[in-house]
Amino acid sequence: MASGDRSLSFILDQKNLRELLLELDSQLGAQEVESLKFLCLDLVSKKKLGEADSALDIFELLLAYELVQEQNIFFLAELLYIIKQIKLLQHLGYSKEEVEHLLPKRRKVPLFRKMLYDLSEGISAETLNSMKFLLGGSLPKSEMNSLKFLDYLEKQGKIRENDLTFLEELCKKVTPSLTRIIEKYIEEKAAVDKETEPLQQEEEEIISQADIEQFNGALPAAMYRMDQKHRGHCVIINNEIFAASLPNRHGTQKDVECLTQVFQWLEFTVSTYNNKTKEALDALLQEEKRHPDHKHADCFVFCVLTHGKFGAVYSSDEVLIPIRDIVSHFTAQQCPGLAGKPKLFFIQACQGDEIQPVASIQTDAVNPECITPSLRQSIPNEADFLLGLATVPGYASVRHVKNGSWYIQSLCEHLKALVPRGEDILSILTAVNNDVSQQKDRSGKMRQMPQPAFTLRKRLVFPVPQEQPSS
Repeated sequence: MASGDRSLSFILDQKNLRELLLELDSQLGAQEVESLKFLCLDLVSKKKLGEADSALDIFELLLAYELVQEQNIFFLAELLYIIKQIKLLQHLGYSKEEVEHLLPKRRKVPLFRKMLYDLSEGISAETLNSMKFLLGGSLPKSEMNSLKFLDYLEKQGKIRENDLTFLEELCKKVTPSLTRIIEKYIEEKAAVDKETEPLQQEEEEIISQADIEQFNGALPAAMYRMDQKHRGHCVIINNEIFAASLPNRHGTQKDVECLTQVFQWLEFTVSTYNNKTKEALDALLQEEKRHPDHKHADCFVFCVLTHGKFGAVYSSDEVLIPIRDIVSHFTAQQCPGLAGKPKLFFIQACQGDEIQPVASIQTDAVNPECITPSLRQSIPNEADFLLGLATVPGYASVRHVKNGSWYIQSLCEHLKALVPRGEDILSILTAVNNDVSQQKDRSGKMRQMPQPAFTLRKRLVFPVPQEQPSS
């Protein structure tokens, strides 16, 4: 078995997969169940994981999500290895050394999740009490072990895959030796990113209209396939009503209507989700990336209409979520069904400085700061992604309280006008850039410049629908 796969016939002639899982369940206690649930948070529905009371419940989810199959049970070996149930590996036909050898190429548990788990193992009861004391009354009063403590901090947005400042500072104050685990993770992540990076970072971070035209002209004649069973899913996250301090986003329903109309016309299955909290969005992303329809689809579209600031967007409960965290759910590793297929993300949200609105014009900016990050940092370092932002980093985007946003309205109009002409998506976005950049508010002072970033390898041309969408 050079590939590292194990089949049930290879392991046990007399037992099927469910019998094997039942045997493993008998060897795992409540603590191991909590560990398995934590390690699977990025791979299956968080809501369903929360309802799991036993290892069997977790195994049922892994079967449903095809993470465990009769032809490949390595993921089980990975989980048992991480939680140090080394003796149980023999039930799967693996040794500790074999798992260690295969993990670099076969791992499914993200490095970030494993780092948090390893950190939880190093947090003693005394250390946990000290950390909770430092955070004062911000923690819930319910009992917490180290895993639940880290999970709570993650849900609150205090620790993220690409921002461990809070966690590092907390560890330094209580048990400095724990920072070694974080440092090891940073080194491993940097090594993985370097290995998987297919494109060199451009010196010019903001892509101008001329850049797009030049890149488009250099693209090979090859085009992405658009001939499978269905075009694909178009998901729209529409946050209009917010929990407390953020203003409601009047006019956003007009954008939803236009996006729905256009992408249904392009033969996508459109699903709209209103006012999603961070927890609800996390659950939706987990379910969407595992959707079985992806393997029969041509493409994937994900639209977010909300408030935002540099490189991030707000959930309806006002948690700031990095755009990269959303997009990274659909990499080839996380979402195999979309591997090699174009994945388009359109973000209607401000990326910086708030402006004084005039007349019936509003902005989607919140807490502006003078920071201009790289847009390319918001997409994974692998091929087949396109990210379209309503505005360049550091600037506000405009939304009319009745007519919708400049960017989304222009995007929809140009898709309707240029798809029938056989234009590819980059040419269409170039036209959108030109259109939006020339618009201005009643005062004549407010301007807006959209910005795309992409790692597309081929031309993306939507087939021309039989009928034009209704106006």
